Amino acid sequence: MVTINKKRLKENFPLFIMFTPVLLFFVIFKYIPMLGLIIAFKDYNLYQGFLDSPWVGLKHFHYIFSNPDTVRIVKNTFVLSLTGILFGFPLPVILAILLNEVRRMWFKRSIQTLIYLPHFFSWVIISGFVFTIFNQETGIVNHVIERITGETYAFLYHNFSWWSIFIGSALWKETGFSAIIYLAAITSIDTSLYEAANLDGANKWKQIWHITIPGLASTMILILIISLGRVMEVGFDQVYVLRTPVATLSDVISTYIYRIGVQNSQFSLTTALGLFESCIGLILVLTANQIAKRYNQSLW
Repeated sequence: MVTINKKRLKENFPLFIMFTPVLLFFVIFKYIPMLGLIIAFKDYNLYQGFLDSPWVGLKHFHYIFSNPDTVRIVKNTFVLSLTGILFGFPLPVILAILLNEVRRMWFKRSIQTLIYLPHFFSWVIISGFVFTIFNQETGIVNHVIERITGETYAFLYHNFSWWSIFIGSALWKETGFSAIIYLAAITSIDTSLYEAANLDGANKWKQIWHITIPGLASTMILILIISLGRVMEVGFDQVYVLRTPVATLSDVISTYIYRIGVQNSQFSLTTALGLFESCIGLILVLTANQIAKRYNQSLW
């Protein structure tokens, strides 16, 4: 039987009040909308509503797994997400370690400002930068290539070059801001460990390898588990503003849901795809957490 400590409840009452808006946000915008998942098992139409629309069972899931287009966009989503994690996960750690080793504060603050700034740009602005630099007719890079080779290259119309631009723009935008978490984690590492290592003759590289990185391990695992949970959620904004009709790799789940669900009003099909996306994310999070538990590090 659960007992309530009235004294502790009274002491923490202001914290409960502060937590109330957060709780309401998750209940209203996260949990209540889950009732709409039954649309995935119905032939939904606006007139009958999601409660009275006829049941169709697993019809939409069968279509998802049998349609070559949906299989292709799921594959594209996996490729872009996993490669984004592969390149985007270690870079903030490396950047945070490098910034932590800078001793001149004016230089450190200047660099931090420069690398944090892209995070506050919208993807519409960044897409303008990308098209200004890589456009085939007027792009800065193609001007240089044309002078050297006499020809231009359609960077945004080939899968590999589009993928490189997609990953590169994401790294440029988010790496600096993501490093803040690791910089904060580094400050929690006991400085006496570095002093002891220095007395033992350990150089900077050994101090980083044996003290800094192990001190960041729990934070790194937490971020990795959360990232794996979002592996099916390639950002709609980035893909939509950078996608081209020729680069087939730019067609992912989020753009497919917008095109089929919003523009073509196939709500049941896209709800089924969204449910499938969420289930894959849940499985990846649980799997990653179980693996992390073996190394005494886990999310819960």
